[in-house]
Amino acid sequence: MKPFFDIQAQYQMYKEEINQAIQEVLDSGNFIMGLQVKMLESELESYTGAKHCVTCANGTDALQIAMMAIGIKPGDEVITTPFTFIATAETIALLGAKPVFVDIEESSFLIDADLIAEKITPRTKAIIPVSLYGQVADMDAINKMAKEHSHKLGHKIYVIEDAAQSFGAEYKGNKSCNVSDIATTSFFPTKPLGCYGDGGAIFTSNDEIAQKMREIRVHGQSKRYYHTSVGVNSRLDTIQAAVLLVKLRYFDQEIEIRRKRAQEYFKQYQGTEIVTPIELQGRKHVYGQYTVRVKDRESFQERLKLQGIPTTIHYPVPLNKQPAFEDKYAFCPVSDRLSDEVLSLPMCLYSE
Repeated sequence: MKPFFDIQAQYQMYKEEINQAIQEVLDSGNFIMGLQVKMLESELESYTGAKHCVTCANGTDALQIAMMAIGIKPGDEVITTPFTFIATAETIALLGAKPVFVDIEESSFLIDADLIAEKITPRTKAIIPVSLYGQVADMDAINKMAKEHSHKLGHKIYVIEDAAQSFGAEYKGNKSCNVSDIATTSFFPTKPLGCYGDGGAIFTSNDEIAQKMREIRVHGQSKRYYHTSVGVNSRLDTIQAAVLLVKLRYFDQEIEIRRKRAQEYFKQYQGTEIVTPIELQGRKHVYGQYTVRVKDRESFQERLKLQGIPTTIHYPVPLNKQPAFEDKYAFCPVSDRLSDEVLSLPMCLYSE
């Protein structure tokens, strides 16, 4: 059976450079917050256009640190989508806040910006749109809404882009991770830009928030053994930074390969019962996942399996229906329906 992600084939492409980069870290002995971490943060700032990049241990920690930096606390509400990986809502709940679920657009799988305003209350402190599958949500509408309600409520409503699947994507000429107050991403191995372990990053152009996030990721330290707040331990390993520095050199090239593969899928399924993903106007999709919709999902999966083609489901149960978050007041019929239809297909860049 062909691989779902061809991580090994990709490694073979860059093997010599990656091995050399790892060896340099081993030779230096700087395994935590070494030179390569600083270099990577600088390059990611340049790539996205965001003023600050703060790397951390994984994408889940990135979300939590971002919310800690803006003071999310028990009793607060954070608006997000139920059609995403659990980390988006999990981190809200871990801080004692309440995730408030807003349904998605049927055409794009992205949070429906037109439904957000009715969910805003005096307790709303943030909105987390998820740039699902590799495409950025309607950030202009969401940012405008957050600004307008911030004035009405007398406190800032932050917009945090969950860009775990969309690093490299674009929204009206701006890179994902630079279209909101704060953004977070993941470098899990199968992400568009992935390392060889766990890794994540947070982006902002706000100096004060950036400084808070840098302190929070190292136990709330402003300097060694001086703790300005309660923080966490979430540092990116130097070896992972070294791997990412190599892969970042080829990243734009890989995005174009992803987009070419997506176009091949589109042509293959055009005119069939398979509903292929769309690229919205003003966006550049990076297809972190290539997710289609099909009514008889089990039958289609079985046909592909017999052809040696693996599939997976992102996501079979929306968060408002998960036991951990079950919310009988969350009316999300589009999420409920699409969770029974979505199916992700292999996105192989270097193997057929």
